[in-house]
Amino acid sequence: MTKMIDIDPEESPRARFAYELRRHRLAARLTQKQLARRIGFSTSAVAMVETCKFRPSEHFAGLCDQVFGLEGDLGRLYLEVWPPPPPVPAHFRDWAIEEQRATALRFWAPLLIPGMLQTEAFARRIFEREPGLTCEQMEERFAGRMQRRSIFSRTDPPTVMCLIDEGVLHRPVGGAEVMREQLEHLLEMATRPKVTIQIVPYGAEALSGLIGAYAIAEMRGNAYTVRVESQPRGRTITDRDTITEIIDRYDAVRADAYPQHLSCKIIKEAVTEKWT
Repeated sequence: MTKMIDIDPEESPRARFAYELRRHRLAARLTQKQLARRIGFSTSAVAMVETCKFRPSEHFAGLCDQVFGLEGDLGRLYLEVWPPPPPVPAHFRDWAIEEQRATALRFWAPLLIPGMLQTEAFARRIFEREPGLTCEQMEERFAGRMQRRSIFSRTDPPTVMCLIDEGVLHRPVGGAEVMREQLEHLLEMATRPKVTIQIVPYGAEALSGLIGAYAIAEMRGNAYTVRVESQPRGRTITDRDTITEIIDRYDAVRADAYPQHLSCKIIKEAVTEKWT
């Protein structure tokens, strides 16, 4: 008999699906083995979905809806939990999904403006300079990056907190016109009620936290996934101990950051003194 493990549906989107699956199974008075037989999956697969150890397929969710006599409830929840990702590279797909459904996102950007805060011209320049990309691949990645920005158009967009190294304001990506437009876009984004942009000064000494870009996805106050960038490609992490360590580093960097009103002043100075 599989040991019952308590699942908090508020912990993460995946936990919410696991919780709802088990709730409906128990309401139908089915064991994991009985449900597995009815949907054509192994008992271990059902058990691992219910304990957040295995990501099911949309087909799995649909079959469970049929068995429980639901009108697509689990199928719709599946698409909320694992929505179709934007057209992004395979190694970035897991993060792109988490980014779309998180209720809060935190970014540390030591080298470039974070993707979802980039202007079209800034993003295009980055892809133009990436070695080995074909024109088709460049257009696909550009479309994916622009699609990621759609979260800001939602009725209830996520809270976004972004720490940007001061040096990023002075790195000439695409020239003066591109940089001026990009920094003015940052200033416009900072006026939005759920967006916080803070500049980390050259003199910041949270040294361990400064190394490498990363992002943190939260669901209702719980950090559950991080994206760590590295060469040639980054990775998406769900390990709790690693997430805790990255949050600690983020907080250390933020402690050295300028508050938003001073950060906006520094961005405006870069626009007028460097890029005008």
